Amino acid sequence: MHQTKKGNQWHFGMKAHIGVDAKSGLTHSLVTTAANEHDLNQLGNLLHGEEQFVSADAGYQGAPQREELAEVDVDWLIAERPGKV
Repeated sequence: MHQTKKGNQWHFGMKAHIGVDAKSGLTHSLVTTAANEHDLNQLGNLLHGEEQFVSADAGYQGAPQREELAEVDVDWLIAERPGKV
């Protein structure tokens, strides 16, 4: 768990990275990390190898260019950052 201080108040946080089947809506993978870890670091752990497409929020931009994901043959559907729309 990561902690940070804002003013005189401490905040503690974690992230849940969740892989969900598009047809059934069932969760097939779950990875928890400290809140300060980037989303892209866990993307490989969320994929099971039979995906046809990956739908993700803007935190996953740059995924198709990552070396460890270069051999993943899927359609990447990744949201744009709000400032780029």
